[in-house]
Amino acid sequence: MSTYLETTKDVYKKAAENPDVGLCCTTSPIWQLPGLSIPTKMLEMNYGCGTTVNPRDLVNDPVMLYVGVGGGMEVLQFSYFNRHKGGVIGVDVVDEMLQVCDENLLVAEQDNEWFERDFVTLKKGSALDLPIPDASVDVAAQNCLFNIFEKADLIIALKEIYRVLKPHGRLVLSDPICEQAMPVNLKKDERLRALCLSGAIPLQEYIDLITEIGFGTVEIRARYPYRLLTPNHYDTEETIFIESVEVCAIKDPMPEDGPCVFTGKTAIYFGNEENFDDGKGHNLLLNQPLAVCDKTGGALASLGRDDIFVSESNWHYNGGGCC
Repeated sequence: MSTYLETTKDVYKKAAENPDVGLCCTTSPIWQLPGLSIPTKMLEMNYGCGTTVNPRDLVNDPVMLYVGVGGGMEVLQFSYFNRHKGGVIGVDVVDEMLQVCDENLLVAEQDNEWFERDFVTLKKGSALDLPIPDASVDVAAQNCLFNIFEKADLIIALKEIYRVLKPHGRLVLSDPICEQAMPVNLKKDERLRALCLSGAIPLQEYIDLITEIGFGTVEIRARYPYRLLTPNHYDTEETIFIESVEVCAIKDPMPEDGPCVFTGKTAIYFGNEENFDDGKGHNLLLNQPLAVCDKTGGALASLGRDDIFVSESNWHYNGGGCC
């Protein structure tokens, strides 16, 4: 095992034994759902940078996989949406984290009338070699884990998720990203990488890796400021700005003209007809905004029409798109 992975295991072993409230800080609100009570220790062990829980992913009683269980908060939240034995599978490589997660879930069982401990199956395993059969999962999730991996391992982890997902299954992830060039000395700092700081890569590079694996649709659902690495606290000559991004990658077939990547672009037709049809399946009604993927937005903009507006990306896509 690579030394940086050993360092990561050690960091999270200690974070399991002694919850570190300041280890991470989510950039989006924790879901408050009717009848859901989250134990205090789970909240203290919320070692993520966003959320992977979105009700529109969790319809029709999906089988769910969560990689890197932490204190168990998100596996509990996922259980809320299917409520049957083994409906949620949690995988972690750290024995101590699995043990604490199990303990927290037993507390959650006492605190929630609807929840039963056997709704969640915990398994020891690595994101690089998931102990899960092919095409057996509807929704897979990871929160602030994949950014820890160096590129070669990140590709392996993405391929493993793709393998275990059913056709049209979803990978929902939250990870730090960074548009600046991360200084080499920080990238090689194994502890900073384990703390989800120096492994952050540019968003487009992350999207490219996801689509090269085969995911035909990618949604950028949220993008928030996350951390600063400043010269007075870190070994860097310039301030490094890190963001948090929430992404859903869908195992759709790859379109012939490339993946559909939604980054929050919108097209509006404002001409003299009731609608504009581009002949490619996109019908813009008069003065009605339509969410479009970057590919379609670019194609519409390239028409050179003065009656079609295409917005810039706002990095918050909530569905209802063109494809």
